[in-house]
Amino acid sequence: MGQITIDWTGTIERNRAALLRVVAVLFLMAGLDEGGADTVPRRVWRRIVRLLRPAESAARRLIVVAASGLEVAPPKPRPEKAPTSTEQLQAKGLLVVHEGMNLGLARIWRPEPAAPEKPAPRLPAFPLTDPSRRFDAKAWNGLRPFPTDGFAHADENEEVDARPLCHRIQALKRALDDIDGHARRLARREARAHLASRQMQSAFASASKAKLKDANQTFERAYRIQRQTLRLGRPPGHRKRPDHEVDDILRECHSLALHAGKSDTS
Repeated sequence: MGQITIDWTGTIERNRAALLRVVAVLFLMAGLDEGGADTVPRRVWRRIVRLLRPAESAARRLIVVAASGLEVAPPKPRPEKAPTSTEQLQAKGLLVVHEGMNLGLARIWRPEPAAPEKPAPRLPAFPLTDPSRRFDAKAWNGLRPFPTDGFAHADENEEVDARPLCHRIQALKRALDDIDGHARRLARREARAHLASRQMQSAFASASKAKLKDANQTFERAYRIQRQTLRLGRPPGHRKRPDHEVDDILRECHSLALHAGKSDTS
């Protein structure tokens, strides 16, 4: 029995087109076709999150599939910034700079400079890693389901802030428009993780008491970088009983990402 080959390019493009249809619905629900809504009713907020969370997970898995097999060199370490002449004089004790002193009448009056115009806030980058699972630390004394006595249900017509959702939808749209660019971004992240892991291993292998601090710093840096892209278990937004097209898209994209991870031997 021959090995089954998958048309990765066609599969990515087909699921990408399906996700763009979901994003078009999200744009209308969040009012992004008219600039974006500041607030939406809570019931609309929940409907947006119902579609947005699995769509983000599916897009993240398409990026993983596109990044499989990519080989990029790890970034070169940034050179240390040379100290300025003022900093050199301060280090030698030849110059003392006093800040925040009130000189009274000795201060020369100068007109206040005009406040610069604040640029528009940048959109957040599309997250390349799944959000961590949330565990119930209190465990509610083992009582399930969630107790309802003494809790007031949220008003479905209450207006809630929609700007974070609008930013997430725009970041998702930008990621789907540039799958290859985000795949290279993910490949660079993985290259940094492998480099930090090798540095960690070499640092602990040759660490002495004098170098133990540097080894611990290398370990902390590697721990921050080596966060799994896809968390174990079911993806965020997964539903046991799918009732929307995005659920089927997420299921297929998750299977593709797992298959691509197994077949990636780089």
